[in-house]
Amino acid sequence: MENVHKFPRPIDHTGDLELVEGKKVKKERLINILNYLNFQNRTLLINLKHIQYNHSLSRQLKPLPCIGEELLCVWADPDGLHQELNSYQYQNILVPDGQRILLVKAELIRINEQEVCFNLPEECCVVSSRKAKRHPCEGIRVQLFQSSVSFNGVLVEFSPFAFCVEIHAEPPQSFQWIDPERPANVILSDKNETYYSGACSILRQTAARDTRNYILTPLNSQIQRFKAKEFRSFRQELIPLPNIIFTHPFTKKTENRKVLNISGSGFAVAEDVDNAVLLPGMIIPELEINFASSFKVACKAQVVYQKESAPEEEKNLIKCGLALLDMDIEEHRKLQALLHQATDSNLYLGSKLNMDALWNFFFESGFIYPQKYAFIEANKDDIRATYEKLYTMNPTIARHFIYQDKDRILGHMAMIRFFENSWLIHHHAATREGSNRAGLAVLNQVGRFINDSQRLYSIHLNYVFCYYRPENKFPDRVFGSICRSIKDPKGCSVDTFAYFHYHKSDHVVSGNEDGWTLEKTDPQDLEELKRFYEDFSGGLMLSALELEPDAMNLDHLTKEFKRLGFKRERYLFSLKKNSRLKAVFMANISDVGLNLSELTSCIQVIILDPADVSGKVLYGILSQIAQNFEAEEIPILVFPGTYVQNQLLPYEKSYNLWAMSTHYSDFYFRQLKRLLRYIQS
Repeated sequence: MENVHKFPRPIDHTGDLELVEGKKVKKERLINILNYLNFQNRTLLINLKHIQYNHSLSRQLKPLPCIGEELLCVWADPDGLHQELNSYQYQNILVPDGQRILLVKAELIRINEQEVCFNLPEECCVVSSRKAKRHPCEGIRVQLFQSSVSFNGVLVEFSPFAFCVEIHAEPPQSFQWIDPERPANVILSDKNETYYSGACSILRQTAARDTRNYILTPLNSQIQRFKAKEFRSFRQELIPLPNIIFTHPFTKKTENRKVLNISGSGFAVAEDVDNAVLLPGMIIPELEINFASSFKVACKAQVVYQKESAPEEEKNLIKCGLALLDMDIEEHRKLQALLHQATDSNLYLGSKLNMDALWNFFFESGFIYPQKYAFIEANKDDIRATYEKLYTMNPTIARHFIYQDKDRILGHMAMIRFFENSWLIHHHAATREGSNRAGLAVLNQVGRFINDSQRLYSIHLNYVFCYYRPENKFPDRVFGSICRSIKDPKGCSVDTFAYFHYHKSDHVVSGNEDGWTLEKTDPQDLEELKRFYEDFSGGLMLSALELEPDAMNLDHLTKEFKRLGFKRERYLFSLKKNSRLKAVFMANISDVGLNLSELTSCIQVIILDPADVSGKVLYGILSQIAQNFEAEEIPILVFPGTYVQNQLLPYEKSYNLWAMSTHYSDFYFRQLKRLLRYIQS
């Protein structure tokens, strides 16, 4: 399809055009402009005036190559020419030059139904100067809505300040249904995607029966893409400044803009007013952030605001903000790692580590204490192999955050995506030397990761959760305080489990007692579990642990673990008595040491009827489910935690399961600020 530069037809008549005082264009420059239009397959306009009546019209002409004083053009659309040439006479021609229009009073040599020939003048005038250049478009569908009526058409020309659409009226539609004094809603799309929707005012329109051109200007220079936050992603000015490179969805041209500042969730760029192309609300499906042509990441982005430059800044510039809508998870890790390093050279996200230094840190910081080491020692070779993959291959399911001074690790925290839309925070530790600064630094890194990533589908970060001992003051001061300050169990909750180890050799697998059955969990069981939990707690545990009916058959994450060379299996069992649900068992099986407390390779038990499930019944069921595990010792987590006390069953300790919706990340940062003030005081 030819890239024809389409003017609104008919364009503003010559008598209505505004002369730009003192601006003239010489013939030599005019010839270059005409040849550029030919090269780009664009058009100019010839203005014709009726011989008898005070009526003018405009027609599109395609200029042929021009090397001298004569300009030869052919008609872009020859339909109806015969009658018009008999009734109208030539006035002048209008030539587009970027955001300007040139009025050329060329001498007419000949005009017929095939061609028009002119003798060019020595100079011509600039008759109008748009705020921004309008770019010809093709292949973009338009839907225009007003008062529940929808009209279809195409996008003809585009700028972020005003664009031209050609609208068709299909019977019984009438253009009388469109009130030019009132705003209209517009959707711009193609067969693949919707790129823009927004309210526009109608600047002007042409007069025609079945097809009309409308010049529309957007009403909003800013959109609210996401819920406003108290703690926004930290914007940084990098040296050198990166660029964004993208193909514009409307014009199909490659655009390049300088990035002013950037975070893990968005960035701002500068545009010349004359050549602006970024429309607030417009989606850019494929955009590249390029760092000095040596490092680049790809993303999907949306323009969220447009601001004029401040008085002290360079004039004729506008500032546009773009939000990341999605990005490949590994690409996003690279971007975040760069930004964390730019904040503090001691901060590392997902970098390859000296594994000896990591293990030395775990022992030096006391994270691996004697009792924990006694539990993991038998599998230390397998655990070393697992951590080699986690900390050197940067798998998409894991993130580690390091505070390191030279070759010494002073602080560490990690996250693993262990459920479809939930990430487990674990392994928070710091040496005595770096306990305050390093410990808070990695906590802040995790917060930045959550803040920057929660809106990106590819990262699947709807919830974060962690386990901590209720008597441990620091995690309670961080995570417990967040929950207490939110005061909404659907935003953040804490549920207590009892923890002990089940030894296969201590029990013999036996059949169930009369009336008791162990079955594969079905959606109806999870509905019943949800009713119990809502009544008992009402928190986020079931959402975070993927124990809701609509999440029952999700296996995407298991496949991702397998693709990356890791193990992650989950089995759900329902304990019933006379067909009534009494308990749900979730067996999580993963690589040894994936979590050093083995909370990712354990059996979690939720007991709905603590009075009816005896210790004998519980151990009998555990003996059956334990056969799915290779290990002799299996960690068991039982909820409610009071069950084992009431049944007088032995247990080792309690664990709080803390879960938070990432929509509440502001509370995370508020608590970090309080901690920082407390430590500094």
